[in-house]
Amino acid sequence: MNNPETSPTSNFIRQIIDEDLRDGRNGGRVATRFPPEPNGYLHLGHAKSICLNFGIAQDYHGTCNLRFDDTNPEKENVEYIESIQQDVQWLGYRWSELFFASDYFDRLYGFAEDLIRAGKAYVCDLDAEQMREYRGTLTEAGRDSPYRERSVDENLDLFRRMRAGEFEDGARVLRARIDMASPNINLRDPTLYRIRRGAVHHQTGEAWPIYPMYDYTHTLSDALEGITHSLCTLEFEDHRPLYNWFLDNLDVPAHPRQYEFGRLNLEYTVLSKRKLTELVAEGHVHGWDDPRMPTIAGIRRRGYPPEAIRDFCDRIGVTKSDGMVEMALLENSVREALDASAPRAMAVLNPLRVVIEDYPEDRVESMVASNHPKDDSMGTRGIPFTREVYIDRADFMEVAPNAKYKRLTLGGEVRLRNAYVIRCDRVVRDDAGAIVELRCSHDPATLGANPEGRKVKGVIHWVSARLGVPAEVRLYDRLFQVPNPGAAKDRDWREDLNPESLVTLQAVVEPMLAEAPAGSRFQFEREGYFCIDTRDSAPGHLVCNRTITLRDTWAKLSAQSW
Repeated sequence: MNNPETSPTSNFIRQIIDEDLRDGRNGGRVATRFPPEPNGYLHLGHAKSICLNFGIAQDYHGTCNLRFDDTNPEKENVEYIESIQQDVQWLGYRWSELFFASDYFDRLYGFAEDLIRAGKAYVCDLDAEQMREYRGTLTEAGRDSPYRERSVDENLDLFRRMRAGEFEDGARVLRARIDMASPNINLRDPTLYRIRRGAVHHQTGEAWPIYPMYDYTHTLSDALEGITHSLCTLEFEDHRPLYNWFLDNLDVPAHPRQYEFGRLNLEYTVLSKRKLTELVAEGHVHGWDDPRMPTIAGIRRRGYPPEAIRDFCDRIGVTKSDGMVEMALLENSVREALDASAPRAMAVLNPLRVVIEDYPEDRVESMVASNHPKDDSMGTRGIPFTREVYIDRADFMEVAPNAKYKRLTLGGEVRLRNAYVIRCDRVVRDDAGAIVELRCSHDPATLGANPEGRKVKGVIHWVSARLGVPAEVRLYDRLFQVPNPGAAKDRDWREDLNPESLVTLQAVVEPMLAEAPAGSRFQFEREGYFCIDTRDSAPGHLVCNRTITLRDTWAKLSAQSW
């Protein structure tokens, strides 16, 4: 664990915690929680909250609970519960306790009756449209409900009958009795309970025909768990007075404090749950774990390391305002993590056959290659070298376009990485005139040595044509082609989708990759960082996903667009 006094991630929330500890608040405890609703897959915005809440608990030797806000049974299911737990664990965190808001349904109901007895809650028969009309606007005060003055006994009777399932959905709600003239609309008699008779809850089944609302549930769950610092995104700032009202008007075991921070907005993507749902439903991507999606499931499948996400969240920091974060910042964290941890491999994405005519047909040499040029502890591997190899088509031109060209040309020489220097003597064309094969010779004295009397500048990668493994390579790129999708006036955000966000190639890779476990990450030399796909890759059908390019290929494009 880190020492909070020396943590490099200082921010206004940590400063508040430091002050609380100095003043002896909360008995010296620090208790946070991560409270997702299990109605979908988590995305990078949630990753920021996960890293903040769990990171604070870790650094201050405190606790962080994982609590599912499961008060909306129509939209929630076990699939999302399981995926959220997997996401938190993948990011490297462990929760102190696992809770469901539904664990507290009995106690929440009891608190609601306490509010009724105190004259601070009432059963209201207005329908949704009428309630909106009575609520008023930002500039006009609301009006009292005609049911606001019901007696305590009548409210208790009606609420208990709601609990017993006597009324249809939408017939009645329980509302807090606060102030319909408040300038904060959240305090204008907010709804505490609504009727959902037909819903089957994934934890409680059909036991409850009524369900508590988010603000009510969230606040009291924090109090029941003894949370000290309730951290949420900025859109909940206007809800804080209601949060405090519940704590002040009920006999709860703890009084947490709510603090708001700016949510994550990231270039070249969308983090709206509605838009992400539409991307999946309309077939723009292949599911919630599509490697182009900003979901944690998607970036995990793409090959992003969890330490890169933690580093990214540390770099962007925690502020009191929303802002747009450059995609390059995330990608830099990913590149740095993979550069340090990913073993190297060779893969030819656009194969061109090379026949080394003076090399024995039946000979197989094992060329020794370092698994990582910056980390000797990763050791070495043998790469089989044969008479026929593949090189990338981009590494050959009949005539060099300029003096700086360092790859293979007709009559020119190049070194095959970790192997020999070869010379292209002639080309073979198909009936249409396209080059389909190179006929070459090699210098046997150049294995591990420079050629005598001449300088060969170019080094290219290769794979044995006989022993290389076919692979489907998916070149993933940014999902959108503009930094802020949909920002242009009168333009649908879908029009900004990048048509080149997925390009599929039939490649050839070195043999050892066929045995690599799903999810393994590699740097394909000179090509980028890739991982073995966790869904589609199988024995006899290797699928490799490009995680990220070696360099930022978008920086130049962005500069040109301006």
